[in-house]
Amino acid sequence: MAASKAILDIRGKQLKLETAADVAPFTTGVDPTKLTAIHLGGNSIGVEAAKAFGRFLETADVLQLADLADIFTGRTIEEIPAAIQALLDPLSHKTSLREINLNDNAFGERVVPFLTPFLESNHSIRVLRLNNNGLGPAGGKKIAEAVRKSAPTDGSRSNLEVVICGRNRLEDPGATAWAKAFEAHKTLTEVQMPQNGIRMDGVEALGRGLVACSELQIVNFQDNAFIDVEMDEEGRKAVRAWGEALKTSWPKLRFLDLSDCMLSNGEGEVPPLLEAFNDPNTQSLQNLQELRLQNNNLDAQSYEVLAQAVTKLTKLKRLDLQDNDDVEDNEHLDDIAEHLKAHGGKLIRTEEDEEEEEDDVEEAEELPEEAEEAEEIPVPLATDKKSTFEMVADTLADLMSKVHVG
Repeated sequence: MAASKAILDIRGKQLKLETAADVAPFTTGVDPTKLTAIHLGGNSIGVEAAKAFGRFLETADVLQLADLADIFTGRTIEEIPAAIQALLDPLSHKTSLREINLNDNAFGERVVPFLTPFLESNHSIRVLRLNNNGLGPAGGKKIAEAVRKSAPTDGSRSNLEVVICGRNRLEDPGATAWAKAFEAHKTLTEVQMPQNGIRMDGVEALGRGLVACSELQIVNFQDNAFIDVEMDEEGRKAVRAWGEALKTSWPKLRFLDLSDCMLSNGEGEVPPLLEAFNDPNTQSLQNLQELRLQNNNLDAQSYEVLAQAVTKLTKLKRLDLQDNDDVEDNEHLDDIAEHLKAHGGKLIRTEEDEEEEEDDVEEAEELPEEAEEAEEIPVPLATDKKSTFEMVADTLADLMSKVHVG
């Protein structure tokens, strides 16, 4: 008899699995009762193959990780709902399950009814990955409501720690629903929701919802709009809400990415959010290690505020200000660069600075490891420019989100 395996891993094999017979070679000899992780990503799984994997998982009672990312390439809109249901149903009540990865599956709203029962019923998950699924505002709202319903109602501690839900076109309706979900799961340490088309009302709701999450360490809301430049004070309510949250709510915060978020109108306006960095009552930034503020219409007035702030941010190692105004010739930025350099950090003003930093990292990797390594920040969700393939995938996901089953 073949030795039992703790992990079933067929990632990236680009297999097209149609039937139970196609699945059998990979599950034969594997004892599901000892399985701790299953990786199916990078293959195309049909309905009957999904049912075969589902039957295999029924007795996987020590399973901790289910990696189901990118498993429906080339599948029709009729196949995906039944296939995902076959895979998730046996996982619904697995108390051992810690992480579910559903990234890069073009679900659209039509698959939501097959996802929500799983999300509502499994209360053991710590890491939920739902990136690039084409959920849309309505689908994102329903998913968020299911996550909210999974929160304990008896006063016990939630298990959910990480939510990644980027590139889903959530917009304000989806964002507002997620804000309520975050408020219900106060245990969150990481939230990443970049590139979701969220505007001021949704951003404000998220800032207020996340105030409840005092354990937050990683926050990424890149490419969502924090202000409405057509409005005066009312158009700044979201950025003010986040400024208030930064003052006292997240004392463990280590990574903050608010690039491409339109924090300022570009006319000398200092975002209220930045003013929080210099507020004497601010208590949430003492552990901040990386701050990304690319392309936010920041100018000299904001740089002056940041120059004062970095003297208090003693653990800050990386400040990214690319694509803001006059970043290459400003005395306040020169001061920031010198201060960070003196403390082993770096100011990123241009792509050249970033490339230089990458070269330094490569050189450092070739050196012997130091006896004591600095605490690493988990790699945030990639938010670089999309490849042609990714743009096509996004378009397809948007189209499919408009198709409903039944």
